[in-house]
Amino acid sequence: MPQEIENNIKRLKQEIESVAVKSGRQRDSVRLVLVTKTVSQERLFEAYEAGERNFGENRVQEILAKKPLLPQNIRWHFIGHLQTNKVKEIIGQAVLIQSLDSVHLAKELEKASGKLNLITEVLLQVNTSGEAAKFGFKPEELEDAVGEMTRFSHLKIRGLMTIGPLTDDDKKIRESFVLLRNLRKKMKASYPDLDWSELSMGMSEDYRIAIEEGATILRIGRAVFGERK
Repeated sequence: MPQEIENNIKRLKQEIESVAVKSGRQRDSVRLVLVTKTVSQERLFEAYEAGERNFGENRVQEILAKKPLLPQNIRWHFIGHLQTNKVKEIIGQAVLIQSLDSVHLAKELEKASGKLNLITEVLLQVNTSGEAAKFGFKPEELEDAVGEMTRFSHLKIRGLMTIGPLTDDDKKIRESFVLLRNLRKKMKASYPDLDWSELSMGMSEDYRIAIEEGATILRIGRAVFGERK
């Protein structure tokens, strides 16, 4: 359908602005990263033509395949679980790795970034739901992990990321996002010299709650591109 993606983006942004304003926040305090997993090059270009520049991929190979085929001013975010054997391939390809989930991975990113003399910007992924299937630091591990990472000169921490629980229970989803917000407050107090500006939380199902609880980045795919085939 012509303009389907453009219309979806327009509706979504109006809703994001509405929820932000109702929550007492600035209209532009929330950024949208479009989740492009399995989405075709043609549909991504439609989103680009509609003005979007921040795209998020779950797989390294998809960024590497799509990036050369699309405009070079797209800001690619890596948002999936990053295996250490893929670290060398992703360095320099994404403006932000949103899913740094272990000190071991941080060491590999530091090493690979150092070899290329690059600064890699990251968000620390926290498992705020306690679900065994999810990656991320346990909340109680985060402070010590950050302490270890402060000695890395090629990683720049920009904030925290989480994936809300897989549930229809809004209370549990909200608790997950409140926990991330409170963890950021704690990290700001413990490590005031680091940049804690970003809270990446909220997807197509739960972005309204995420905005209410302080999200600065939303990772949304289905609400724009429809169900994945």
